[in-house]
Amino acid sequence: MQKKKILFLGESYRADAITWMNGLKEFGNFEIITWELKTPSNCIHNRILRIFEFELAIFKIRKIIKNQKPDMVIAERTTSYGFLAALSGVKPVAIAQQGRTDLWPEKSISLPLKKLIQNYAFKKADLIHAWGPVMTISMLEANVDMNKVLVLPKGIDLTKFGNQNNANPEKICAIVTRSLLPEYRHDIILKSFALLNQKGIDFVLTIIGDGSQLSKLKNLAKDLGIENKINFTGRIPNTALPKLLQQSNIYISMPITEGVSASLFEAMATNCYPIVTDIPGNQSWIKHRENGQLVTIDDSEMLAKELIWAFENNKHRNEAVLKNRIFLEKNADYNINMKIIANKYHELINTNSPN
Repeated sequence: MQKKKILFLGESYRADAITWMNGLKEFGNFEIITWELKTPSNCIHNRILRIFEFELAIFKIRKIIKNQKPDMVIAERTTSYGFLAALSGVKPVAIAQQGRTDLWPEKSISLPLKKLIQNYAFKKADLIHAWGPVMTISMLEANVDMNKVLVLPKGIDLTKFGNQNNANPEKICAIVTRSLLPEYRHDIILKSFALLNQKGIDFVLTIIGDGSQLSKLKNLAKDLGIENKINFTGRIPNTALPKLLQQSNIYISMPITEGVSASLFEAMATNCYPIVTDIPGNQSWIKHRENGQLVTIDDSEMLAKELIWAFENNKHRNEAVLKNRIFLEKNADYNINMKIIANKYHELINTNSPN
């Protein structure tokens, strides 16, 4: 049987995208071709250049399609690459919403245009991925045909992220694995640990990753007098992550918006107890003081209190992490979920291929 080709439109370097593509290769025997915008969106000048690049993108994509003849196009983000996939002329098309909504930031002047683009992408797509239930809310508001929506996370590799946790039980060994960007509110986390420090509570905090806030956060840790208890690892290979999670007893994530967080699943898989922001994307998976804890956005005092509660309630934590692992084995196993997704793609390709 001839190997099927998929054209992936999106940022191919992102961990989420790599998981998606690797799963399709492994469980669907697909060949993946990728295309992405080359201009980063890290400053106003580059954002303007990126808009021009986006406007010319469809011609480049159609040239790739003519040469490579993919059997299917898949894309992340309904307001950018998903729109290009819808314009590509290839059937079938699968698009994935990345966050709770792709219409972000919510007060953006380009919102009306983004809505038009998104509606077109939703209409033209043969399959729409909602990596979690929270994503379906904005889809329903946009009157999406929900028969086309597959609500299923890509999942994580539960063999790599094993549940052998060996954190030091004598102190808070906390870990943060989100990019060092303003929306992840690492400053709030540091301030909460400064409060613990004032109370004489022993801890070690590992902050993994890189981003625009790194030097600012290092300075803040110094100003708060806790720099000797904070370990900034910088960017690490994904293969090194399970071991660091397994050496931690509490996982913290304080974003202001969330879709479906693979980072949260990784922590839950490694028996690391989650304390996260009280927002819809987290409420889908975490029930307060049942299998984790929910904290109000930007509330360092509440986070400090919840950290103390979690640490003092060791029996509760031990029961919660066992529940979380069982939940993931049922609902977010990469080996099961990616097989379902790959089979769905083959089904769509067969339905759309000329007999």
